[in-house]
Amino acid sequence: MQAQQLSLFKLLFCSSFLLTLLHLSTGTGLTTRCVKNGPSINQTQVGKAKFRVDVVNNCGTCPVTDIHVKCGRFPQSLVDPKMFKVLKFDDCVVNSGLPLLPLQTLSFNYSRPRKYPLFPTSWFFQCE
Repeated sequence: MQAQQLSLFKLLFCSSFLLTLLHLSTGTGLTTRCVKNGPSINQTQVGKAKFRVDVVNNCGTCPVTDIHVKCGRFPQSLVDPKMFKVLKFDDCVVNSGLPLLPLQTLSFNYSRPRKYPLFPTSWFFQCE
């Protein structure tokens, strides 16, 4: 009887361990589901000196949060800080760091004679 209990304990322990590993690999920021589908930034000239910026969550299954952008000396006065906030030189955050839903696009405009180079530098996926 004691050998059966020990075998059952080992089986339950191993099963729990494997389920925990599976959860960590698919249910948190450790996921690989969207590694190749990070957020992107597209800019379109919509006027003589006006640009539309589209920040896109390219992941179809997970929200993306805390999107930081390489933004040079982007002037905060050009856009609502809730949409795109300058934290310091070359570091801006999208949507106040709040999540963009799967495949969601957040857009804003700014006016300037030339396009500012904007590139995502870091972000986190919130997969469940």
